Amino acid sequence: MSRSTFIAILVSLAALVAASGPANTEESKPAMTTETTTLPKPQKSGLLPINGVNYYYAVYGKGEPLLLLHGGLGSFDMFAPILPKLAENRTVIGVDLQGHGRTALGDRPFSLEAIGDDMAGIVKALGYDKVDVMGYSLGGGVAFRMAVQHPEAVRRLVLVSTGYAADGFYDEMRPQQAQVSAAAAAFMKDTPMYKSYVAVAPHPEDFPKLLDALGNFMRQNYDFSADVPKLKMPVMLAYGDSDMYKPEHEIKFYQMLGGGLKDAGWMRENLSQNRLAILPNRTHYDVFFAPELTAAALPFLNGETKVKSWDEVVGEAE
Repeated sequence: MSRSTFIAILVSLAALVAASGPANTEESKPAMTTETTTLPKPQKSGLLPINGVNYYYAVYGKGEPLLLLHGGLGSFDMFAPILPKLAENRTVIGVDLQGHGRTALGDRPFSLEAIGDDMAGIVKALGYDKVDVMGYSLGGGVAFRMAVQHPEAVRRLVLVSTGYAADGFYDEMRPQQAQVSAAAAAFMKDTPMYKSYVAVAPHPEDFPKLLDALGNFMRQNYDFSADVPKLKMPVMLAYGDSDMYKPEHEIKFYQMLGGGLKDAGWMRENLSQNRLAILPNRTHYDVFFAPELTAAALPFLNGETKVKSWDEVVGEAE
């Protein structure tokens, strides 16, 4: 298989392609409104042994805790463009997921359920009883499982470009995902994904093993629809309007959470506690660093539900 085909397949992992992929013309670059592309020095960082995996974590800012989980083949560093805004009034806890960034893959099987348990363990080990959680793509799947399996540890949940079942992807993506394996490693030596991995990974030689682990994971025909009603905490779903998930899957997810089933009412008496954000001109590969994402997510995470009344709006205009 050609190198270009492998790269197309690996794009479906939603890793660092958005920030540093092969296309590099001004026309093809995702729009960014911040120059911040590297992480500042954390206030605290280190390694935590949790359930057989030695997780890297870093803590930034001060305020209500927010656990931030990255996408596949990436690391926490991929949130550098939006971290300053998130950390203005919050304690942001970044974690490199199993096999990613500074966290070694190890020999334990790779599964969302196990990593979801691990995240609850990290939160407890860092001394927090309950945190808000925002996860993107693979990190969204981990956040979903954490919230289902450890609801007592999650106050509010933001799932960015995350589905609840494998059939939510566009049909042509599933065969591509099924082909991800260690065989792709040789084709990726010159890609930003590989270079960013080997720059920080404790065992750079594990890159082919990571591709195998992710390929095995993506070949699973999972369906977590029975677990969606277990999410009793407030949940926000956020997608790009040109995401890798079918729009009907996104809407169904929101409806399964109790949103989008009826008119909210003149006095917002039927307003769901959950939210759906569709960000215009965004794809799966650039939504995670979009300023519009923080603009939508932060009011939700802060519990802000009140909006200005008609009289207030008219008064400001006069």
